[in-house]
Amino acid sequence: MQRREDDFSERRAHLQKLSDEELKARFWSLTQQLVDPLLEMGKENTTPAIERSVLLRMGFSSLEAKAIVNGCMERGVLGHGAGNVVYRYAKQNGLEIREAGLELLVPEHLDEAAALFGGAK
Repeated sequence: MQRREDDFSERRAHLQKLSDEELKARFWSLTQQLVDPLLEMGKENTTPAIERSVLLRMGFSSLEAKAIVNGCMERGVLGHGAGNVVYRYAKQNGLEIREAGLELLVPEHLDEAAALFGGAK
C-alpha cells in the first residue's frame, strides 16, 4: 500500500495568518456558499408529496388532496403550490377554502383555477 504524502502544511498555508474570528467568518462564508443553492432549490421546487401534505393540513382528505395535486400537475401549476391554487381560487370566487378545494375536484373548475396562474385553460 502506498503511503499518502502529507501536504496539510502546504494546503493550510493561506489560513495560517488568519485569526480565530477570521477563520470563523471564512467558515460561515463557505458554509453559506454551500447551503444557499439548496435553499433556493427548496424555495423554487416542490413535489407532489409536499403539496399533498399541505392540502392535508388544510383539511382535505388524502383522496381529495391527491386529485387536486394531480389536476395541478396536469395543468402545469403545481409549482405555484396546490394550497396556493386552492386559496387563490377561493379568494377569486368568494368561497371558503374547503368549499373551493371540493370545487377543484371538478376539472372545469380546476381549469379556471389554473387560468389564475396563466396555466392551461
